[in-house]
Amino acid sequence: MASTTTNKEVEKELLPLVRVYKDGSVERLLGSPYVPPSSPDADPTTGVSSKDITNISQNPAISLSARLYLPKLTDHHQKLPIFVYFHGGGFCIESAFSFLNHRYLNILVSEARVLAVSVEYRLAPEHPLPAAYEDCWAALQWVASHRNKIDDHENYSSNNKEAWLLNHGDFERVFIGGDSAGGNIVHNIAMRAGEGDHDNHESSLKESTGVKILGAFLGHPYFWGSNPIGSEPVGDNRENNFLHLSWEFVYPTAPGGIDNPMVNPVGEGKPNLAKLGCSRLLVCVAENDQLRERGIWYFNAVKESGFQEKRSCLKSRERITLFIFLIRRLRLPRLCSKPCPVFSITNPGAWSNKCQVSCLIGSPNRH
Repeated sequence: MASTTTNKEVEKELLPLVRVYKDGSVERLLGSPYVPPSSPDADPTTGVSSKDITNISQNPAISLSARLYLPKLTDHHQKLPIFVYFHGGGFCIESAFSFLNHRYLNILVSEARVLAVSVEYRLAPEHPLPAAYEDCWAALQWVASHRNKIDDHENYSSNNKEAWLLNHGDFERVFIGGDSAGGNIVHNIAMRAGEGDHDNHESSLKESTGVKILGAFLGHPYFWGSNPIGSEPVGDNRENNFLHLSWEFVYPTAPGGIDNPMVNPVGEGKPNLAKLGCSRLLVCVAENDQLRERGIWYFNAVKESGFQEKRSCLKSRERITLFIFLIRRLRLPRLCSKPCPVFSITNPGAWSNKCQVSCLIGSPNRH
């Protein structure tokens, strides 16, 4: 978009995303426009309903909100998997209320048959990290808090509870997911959820709310570090690389800088990835993305951590499954050995959200 602040003096910028001026104002140079929630009539193709919920944080100093999505129901008492989604945008642009994310969630919710909660977390540079992590953790706790209110419908309004979650949420099937920066958030939320009594395979989230994360989806997650791997840039080219500069911009006080475990979970001082607080993990990378090799490295590190073995006590039908999908040039010819009814090699221009989420969630539409 064209700048309307050409007379202001720039203090710092992260091009082509954000510019900060010395008067404290912030100009976002990219991002799709905000759109209102929609009714089934407004989106007859998907039949998905959505609505915005405000003040979901237990901290009154933080105004935290989310957009909820509900697919067209065949049974008014139907229970659906819950999918808590964290949008991408480098921690500094985009929104749960933006056109791109709204359209994406409408399609995903319709095809995967989930009740989605898209979190409107605070953005840098006005709110540097770890603000986004704290917001997303608070949103997940808010969702999980509904589990103990299902039999208390009369009081849900006064207790800041949401009817869609109470009436249609299946708290035995809670999933988290996100892309790019959102994928990074998913990892860090799963690590936080896994802090607990590991001898009894309980997570801190489950201990406090009775809810556990059944699955986590990381779409081309944003990870980086000071030491290059594979074909990543080296030397001065690395320090001036956009992915390096982005972290310094959104988390300037990060202990360890670009090797902070929140952005480099496989570097020095790395966390124990076996403690990820979920039972299933889906990692998706794109062939032409600079983040691809880092995502594969993360995937292999999770496998080598003993993540699967620690959950061997699960029933075989619930056993942990890890996937990595290589999307060639952002196209997905096939996700598994069986022909996909939504996407096939003869239709390379379409990307099936149903395949990704259904394979993770195990929905009735899964092939």
